[in-house]
Amino acid sequence: MRHLIRNPRIWVAGEALIDLIPADGADRVPMVGGGAANTAIAVARLGYTTYFLGGISSDHYGNMIEKELSDSGVNLSLAYRDEKSTALAIATINEQGLATYEFELEGTASFAFDTSWLPSGEPDAIHVGSVATLIEPGATKLLTWVSSKSVPVIFDPNVRPSIQENREIYRAAVERWIEVATIVKLSEDDLNFLYGDNLDEVISLWLSRGVSIIVVTRAEQGLRAYSNMSEIEVPAVRVDLVDSVGAGDTIGAILIEGVLVHGIAGMVGDTLKSVMERAVKAAAITCSRAGANPPTREELEAS
Repeated sequence: MRHLIRNPRIWVAGEALIDLIPADGADRVPMVGGGAANTAIAVARLGYTTYFLGGISSDHYGNMIEKELSDSGVNLSLAYRDEKSTALAIATINEQGLATYEFELEGTASFAFDTSWLPSGEPDAIHVGSVATLIEPGATKLLTWVSSKSVPVIFDPNVRPSIQENREIYRAAVERWIEVATIVKLSEDDLNFLYGDNLDEVISLWLSRGVSIIVVTRAEQGLRAYSNMSEIEVPAVRVDLVDSVGAGDTIGAILIEGVLVHGIAGMVGDTLKSVMERAVKAAAITCSRAGANPPTREELEAS
C-alpha cells in the first residue's frame, strides 16, 4: 500500500475508559473502551505510529487501559496520568447485538484535558471525538488546542444521549467542532437525535462550512459518504454478529488510513469508495468478536 505521507504519525485525542460488557452466565466483564482508545488501537493495529492523547488513571482500570493500549502498539508518551478514577461505560446489548450505554464520568481522569499538557507541534493527522468533545471544561480546552493545528482533523461525535439528553445543547457542542473538521464520521442515529429528518440540509450546511467528507454509518445497511462532488454508498459486509462495540471506531481508523494513503484531495470517486469498502470489511471483523477488538492489517487483508 503506497502512502502519500512517509512514516506518518497520528494523534488520537479523546477518552479511554472501561466498558462493562454483559457476558453469558457472569457479571459484566471489564474491557478497555472509549471511542478514542478504540480508534487508537485500531489505527495502531493497521501498522501506523499512533499516539493516544487523553487522561489515564493510576487505578486498576487505568492500568488495564495502559496495558491494552501499549500491547496494541499505541504510544502513550503524550498521554496524561492522573490519580482520579477511570470513567466507566456500562453496556447493555440488545437481541440484535447492538450496544447502548450508561456512563459514570464525573470526577474521573478520562476527561482531564488542558492546554498545559496537550502537545505542541503537529502530526500528520488528528482524530478527535466521542464524549471528550462534549464534557466540560476539557472539551473547550481540546477544541482550542485542535484549532491551532493545520493538519487534517477526523471528528467523530459518537453521540450519547444518556449523557446529555438536551438536543439543543448537544447540537451546539457538535456544531462548534464542524468548524475545525476535515472529515466527520457519525451514525444515522447520531444525526436523527441531533437533527431529526433534516439530513440533506445538515449535510449541505456542513459541506458549505468546510468539511470535505461526511461519512454516515448505517448499521446493517453499510456506509454513505457525502462530499461536494458526489454521494457514495457501500453495503455492509454480512457477519455473524457478536456485538457492535467498537465497529464505528474501526471505520474511523480506516478513514484515517485513507487520508494518509491518498490525502484529502485524493479521497474522491472510486478511491473513496474503495476506502469505504475496506472500512465495512474491517468493521465486520470487529462485530464478529466481543468488545472493541479491531483487526490487525494482516487479519484485514487475509479476509
